[in-house]
Amino acid sequence: MTWARDAVSAIRKIVLIEDRMEALTVQVKHLADGYTDVDRRLVRLEAKFELMEKMAAPGRRAPPAKSQSRNDKQKTS
Repeated sequence: MTWARDAVSAIRKIVLIEDRMEALTVQVKHLADGYTDVDRRLVRLEAKFELMEKMAAPGRRAPPAKSQSRNDKQKTS
């Protein structure tokens, strides 16, 4: 009857493997949902930073041009 015992042992292993696969499937689903949430948040942050950069760009002014001294003006005239 060792073949029967071996068959039962093999069936138990198969059932355990199936249970573990189901548990892993649930974990992967949970991780995928978390990844989707993080990705969505990252896209929102990128959009906010791009908007802030665009809004700040027109407000930037170049430093005023260096004025010429009276001596420099007279030399060029």
